[in-house]
Order: sequence, then C-alpha cells, then structure tokens
Amino acid sequence: MRELSGAWVRHSGDVWGGFAAMLVALPASVAFGVTVYGAVGPDYAPFGALAGALGAMALGLIAPTLGGTDRLITAPCAPAAAVLTAFAIELAHEGVSPPSIVLMMTVLGILTGIVQVLIGFLGIGRLIKYVPYPVVSGYMSGVGLIIIGSQIPRFAGAPAGTGWFHTLTTPQHWDWRGLVIGAVTVAATFASSRAVTRIPATIAGIAAGLLTYVVIAFTDPSLLQLEGNPLVIGPLGTTGKGYMALITDRWNEIGELRIAQIGALVGSALTLAALLSIDTLKTCVVLDQMTRTQHDSDREVVAQGVANIASSAIGGMPGAGTMAASMVNLTSGAQTRISGMVEGVLCVLAALLLGLFVAWIPIATLSGVLIVVGIRMIDTDPLRFLESRSTVVDFSVVLAVVGVALTVGLMAASAAGVVLAIMLFLREQVGGTVLRRKSFVGERSSTWYRPENEMRILEARGHTAVIFELQGSLFFGTAQQLYRTLEPELSTTRYLILDLLRVQSADLTAVHALCLARDVLAERQVPLLLCNVRERLPNGRDLREFLELAGLKSDDRSVYYLPTLEAAIEWVEERLLGDIPRAQDADLPPLELGEIELFKGAKPDTLVDLEACVDKQSWKAGETIFSRGDPSNSLFLIRKGEVKVMGCVGRGGSPKHIATYGRGDFVGGLGFLDHRPRSNDAIAVRDCDMYVLTPEKFDELAEGHKRIAFVLVTKLARMLAIRLRHTNDELTLLQDH
Repeated sequence: MRELSGAWVRHSGDVWGGFAAMLVALPASVAFGVTVYGAVGPDYAPFGALAGALGAMALGLIAPTLGGTDRLITAPCAPAAAVLTAFAIELAHEGVSPPSIVLMMTVLGILTGIVQVLIGFLGIGRLIKYVPYPVVSGYMSGVGLIIIGSQIPRFAGAPAGTGWFHTLTTPQHWDWRGLVIGAVTVAATFASSRAVTRIPATIAGIAAGLLTYVVIAFTDPSLLQLEGNPLVIGPLGTTGKGYMALITDRWNEIGELRIAQIGALVGSALTLAALLSIDTLKTCVVLDQMTRTQHDSDREVVAQGVANIASSAIGGMPGAGTMAASMVNLTSGAQTRISGMVEGVLCVLAALLLGLFVAWIPIATLSGVLIVVGIRMIDTDPLRFLESRSTVVDFSVVLAVVGVALTVGLMAASAAGVVLAIMLFLREQVGGTVLRRKSFVGERSSTWYRPENEMRILEARGHTAVIFELQGSLFFGTAQQLYRTLEPELSTTRYLILDLLRVQSADLTAVHALCLARDVLAERQVPLLLCNVRERLPNGRDLREFLELAGLKSDDRSVYYLPTLEAAIEWVEERLLGDIPRAQDADLPPLELGEIELFKGAKPDTLVDLEACVDKQSWKAGETIFSRGDPSNSLFLIRKGEVKVMGCVGRGGSPKHIATYGRGDFVGGLGFLDHRPRSNDAIAVRDCDMYVLTPEKFDELAEGHKRIAFVLVTKLARMLAIRLRHTNDELTLLQDH
C-alpha cells in the first residue's frame, strides 16, 4: 500500500496532466480528422472522427514511450490536417475514388514517418537546438495569439467559419450562454492556479464550465438534449466495429497501389515530415525554455516517426508534438513523459467508453481553457528589450516573428525569425573587432631570457616587429576590417606576427585578405609569422590545413608557422640580434667564473676565493636540476648548456614553459635569497655544466669577505630586479587590453 501511495504521489501530476491534455487533444484530433476526411466525401466524416481518435491514441502511447521529452503531448495537429486536406481535395478533383484516396493518405502517413526516422538517424534534428531565443519567444507568443484568435468565435458561440475579428465586431452573433460558460471557465482556471494547488487549474476550469452549463440547462430544456445542441462537442461517432472495419478495409486494398503511385507520394511525404518535425521540435524548445530542461532532438524525431508509422498503419492520422495540449499538460502538473502515455490511454478509453461524457463538454469551456493557455504562452519578457537601445533590434525580431505568424503562418514565422537572427548575428560579428591586442616585440618577451645588453637592444629595435592577436570569427563580414587593421603596418614593419589562438573560425574571404597582406609584405621580403594555429577549431576544422590549402603555404620564405607566440617572438628576437656575437654555441668551452655575468669585473684574488666556495656539477639533457617544492636553495651559474624553467598555474595545473636560460645566466636566484622551497621546475634542455653555490658556502664566504658577499647579493638582486621590471611591464601591457 505504501508503494502504491508513493507511486501515486510521484505521478499524480502526470495523471492529472494527461487527463487535462486528453480533454484538449481528443476533441481537436477528432475535429482535424473530420476536416480531412470530409474533403474525401460527406460519408467519410465519421471515419475522420475514428482516424482522429486512433491518431491521438497511437501517437500518445508510442511517441512518449520512445521519445525522451517530458510533458510533450503528441497528437494529430493543424499542419497534418492542412497538408492531408489539400492532398485529398487534389485527388478528388482528379477523379480518384474515395477508398483509393483514403488508402493513399494511409501510405502517405507511413512514408512521412519513415522520412522522420531517417531525419533523426542522420542527425538533422539536432539543428533545431540552435534556434535563437528571440525566435522561440516570438514563436511562442505567436502560437498563443493564434490559439486565442481561433477560440474567440467558439468562445462567443459565433457561427462556424466566422473569423475572430468579425466575431468581435458583430455582437448579434454572440451566444450569451456560451459567453457565460467560457467566462466562468477562464475565471476558475486563473483563480485555481493562484489559490488551489492540489487540483490542476485546467481541471478546475473544465469542472466550473460543466457546472455552469448544468445550471443554464435547467433554464433551457433544449440544452438537455445532445443531438443538435450547439453548445457542446456532440457525439464522436466512434464504435468498436467502425475501428476494425477501417483498419481491415485499408490493408485489404494495399496491394492495389502501384510503385509509381507510391513514388509520387514521396514529395508530399517530405513536405509533411519537415512540417511535423519542425512543429514537434519547436514545441520541445518551448518546453525546454519553460522547464529548464534539454531534449534530444534526434531521438524525439525518430520517436515521432515511429509513432506516425504506427498511427497511419492502424488507420489514424499522423501528428506532431502539439503546443496547446503540451501547455495544458504542463500547467496541470505533469512532470514526466508518463503524462503523454496517460493521455494516449485516456484518449482511446474516452473514445470507446466515455464518448457520451466527452460529448457533453461545452465548446465554450474548451475554448476558455485554450484561451488561458494562449495567454500564458505569450512571452512578455522581451518587453524589457525596449528599455535599452542596444536590444531594440532584438525586440524587433520577436515582433517580426509574431507578425509573420499571425499574417502568414507558423512555418513562415520560424523561417523569418531564423533569417533575422542570422542577420543580427552577422551584425554583431561585423560590429565587433577581430583585433584583441596590438603590441611590439620590444614590449613582449619570449621564453628565452636575454642578458641586459640584449634586452636593451630589443627594446630599441622591437618597434619594427609588430604583433597582432586576433580573435573571434574571420569571415566575409570581418575580412575588410581585418585587412584595414593590418594595412598600416604592411609598408613599415620588418616582421609581422599574427597570433590566432583566439580565432574561432575562418573562411576563404578572410584568408584571402591574409594572402593580400602576405603579398604586400613579400614585395619587401618581410615574412608573415602565424602562431598558435590550431589543428582543431570548435567547428572541427583543421585551421593549419585550411590556411595552407587557401594559399598561405609554408614552403617558401614568405610565411612561417610557429607553435606559440613566445616561439614567434624568439624567432624575431634572434634576427633582431643577428649582428651581435652569440654565446649559445654548444661547441664553446664552459665559462670560467670570471666570465659569468654576476662576476664580470671582479678582482683575480676575489675570484680565487669565490671559486673555492662553488662546486662544479653537470647534468645531461632532460635531467631535472630542481623540482617544485624542493628545499634546496642553491644558486646555479650556467657555464655551458641551456636550462628550461617550468611553472604551474594554480594547484594541479599543467606545467607551462616560463623561461629558458643559457650560457652565462643563472637560475635559482629567488630561493637563494629568500630560502623558501622551489616554486618552479628547472630542466636541462642541453647538456649543462654549472657552478653551484650553496647558502652554507656563501655564509662561510661572507664571514671573511663581507664586501665580496655584498657585491654578489647586490648584483644578484639587481639582475632579478631587471627581470621583474620587464615582467611587470609586460603584465601591465596585457592588463591594459
């Protein structure tokens, strides 16, 4: 008992939601079916009622079972009714017999389902996830207004075929009884949603409408009769015998169709499949917006396709995820897709067993419920877009989608919204800047640490080498801006570096602009350096491969590809310092103590005392000199070779190349001065010979040679200060952009 009680508590909302959705979906399905089959012939209207009920049953059971979208109600819908009605009218005009028309509609429904299954398996359905919010908002509001407009004539009791505007302007067509019933339904639905939480608002509204009808019926005995009663739904015309005959008759005639006839249906099947898939996925997107969930588009389209195949196979109408029934389901407390299955079961039960009860539901009551649903579907949040000039254009997209939905149709509204959203996106991309930062090599540094004299030369010559850090999308909309950004430097710079680390995409037009820049530079024999060219962009494209195929080849001296910006700066630095004798030759002998930068100019006797305090050690390439966290505080003076320093950003971060020191430099200076554990790793890049001075040996030296110790610490602090000053300048440059 406890398990049953717990299950009821968990799924009571699904039961109530499924019941409320059935009360909306079943009458609408029956109406759609009658509309479609009425075009075949007057005698086929009862079969239309059967087809609508069968469609609501099959779609309601199968689609939520295979799909994964919670609260989605699948039933025969307006797009399906419109296409099938036009299809039936065309065949009737061609003189096709009514049984053949019914049979071909069955095959059309099956083909439509097959196409939807293929759409899902091919992954096309997931494209609907990229529909922008203004389009979804406008579509939702447009559907809400259409629902309200379609229900106004029924709400007022106007004659069939009367439009909403004509209904509002001709009060003589109003039926006060329907207006009272509808008004009570609307009031009860709104009041219940605010005051009563245990009973779904839709159920409360329907109950209030039924009660009002009963009260009015006591004053008018004609309302106690079902036949010819304009205020209620009326008989559904469904019997068990009709179901079986409908199914068996169609399948007995299936062999009469020729391959050519089936092939002629493919075009209509493609159209109908596209409409139903879009209608379903738009409803899913709206549900996602309202429930903060995420549906699986491909899975849902496959589920809808299988459901349409099954529905058509048993004589039902095809359909899609319907907005109105899904909103009723949601607002009535549904939580999972079980509510859709409940709706499917209740549809067949209502059609077979409760047809008389459903027949007595007032039309104005259903209209009132749908009007409330339509009001709640109108998204008022975009009105805030009017508060700022920067978002007025976004509001215009919402307004345009609503306008097209009301004047042309929902499918055209979706297309118009997507086109407008694309235009807005292009406007934002074109209006943004592709340049993140412009700097010069003299303001930046590579990972190779330079001696003081070389750093001064680079600062003086560095303005001849410019660095452009690009960002965003390089495409036809930003190609002209890209070239204008580069153009002022093309005639003066000696080296041009483009950092593509933050580039998200590129097209041929933008690459053509880079090719033009390359050609202008090549006339002066100036190279174009491209760095951080990723092999995989967010869109999956290999940027290096694309650039080379588009013309930026690396097989000549006009274009160079370098892995990082630091590597590109180092490449330029080597050439800016090309006329300075280099000291990084691996064939040179190890430096003596007096040749080390720290001790240049020291007296010979001082060097003798110093050499007695240092040890000579060697490391092979790849060996670790010290590691992060080591307590060692020794100072390492590089006599020969190269040392790479690696650091980590934060805890657990991946190692990052900070600097490289060569012949005559030193590493470990901070630990030597502050006696704290190492903060970085030092690794020998090439075989290294070093002088190693420990703090203990330095203390012994300082006791007898205080001046020597003072000079050593002073020079060490000065060189560390130069490094720190350069680092601060570079950090300031980065923060200013």
